[in-house]
Amino acid sequence: MSSLPTPSGTTPGTPSGAAGQPAVHSIDEFVFSVPDLEAARHFYASFGLEVRDIDGALALHTYGHPHRWARVLEAATHKRLQWLSLGIHAADLDAFSRRIDGVGIARIPAPAGAQADGIWIASPDGVPIQLRAAAKSSPSAPAPHVLPPACRNAGRAPARSLMPQIRPLHLSHVLLFCADVEAALAFYTDVLGLRLSDRSGSVIAFLHSPHGSDHHLLALAASHGPGLHHSSWCVPSVDAVGIGARQMAEAGYAQGWGVGRHVLGSNFFRYVRDPWGSFAEYSCDIDFVEAGAVWPAADHPPEDSLYVWGPDVPAGFVTNHEPPR
Repeated sequence: MSSLPTPSGTTPGTPSGAAGQPAVHSIDEFVFSVPDLEAARHFYASFGLEVRDIDGALALHTYGHPHRWARVLEAATHKRLQWLSLGIHAADLDAFSRRIDGVGIARIPAPAGAQADGIWIASPDGVPIQLRAAAKSSPSAPAPHVLPPACRNAGRAPARSLMPQIRPLHLSHVLLFCADVEAALAFYTDVLGLRLSDRSGSVIAFLHSPHGSDHHLLALAASHGPGLHHSSWCVPSVDAVGIGARQMAEAGYAQGWGVGRHVLGSNFFRYVRDPWGSFAEYSCDIDFVEAGAVWPAADHPPEDSLYVWGPDVPAGFVTNHEPPR
């Protein structure tokens, strides 16, 4: 296992200003399209998200949180990642402009249905990326982890007959497919200021924000091209992960992976397969990288890139079902 350098930057947690490399602080919104909005509504409502109608699309919220984490648009045929909006501090907008122009990255027009504010560029795979001034929505503290009560001469397990719907607290991260992990890693670190947490060769890489975020705000996995593999949503306990798995099975979504525990990120997980072959993840107790902290990034062997324990990885788990662009 070899140590890897952390990209340079100014003091995390505050706008970087003109003196140093600016950095993304949040995934402000991820946007994808599917051929059946009603199927998407049923899946994400069953998962425990608040699904709202917005201009002929669906908006994904978590209950009790003001932020809109994602939009689902209607497509003619295949599911497709449409664009990624990344939150930056308003004070960093000019620094980002200079950085992008300095490395020769061309601006692109905003896609149809997207807000035109901020800066629009394309990832190495051609995915539209928006950098927009926004409030920080990524976690600024470790996720809550509710432990079972201590033994006290009475039953401690929650009653299944009384269990309310599991409802995630907030978005933790997204994992994107890309054709070249090295090229994507260079783009997201050297241009957008994210920092490497961990990786396994050129197969998968995990990135955090120097402004403070979970172990990975964004993850990158090798494939034939771009795509959305999964979105990950924070729940407060291992029980919530398991009950969420049961909740989705009862709603008709029994396929997936887990319950298990990751090595990289340390979180407990259950991935639930959606109708288009990608996943939504219940995640509990993921590692957190504080603003200003230096994470000991390393290159890990393949057997550590997925899990410590849990069922075997199901066939097709890392298949990108989105057509080439």
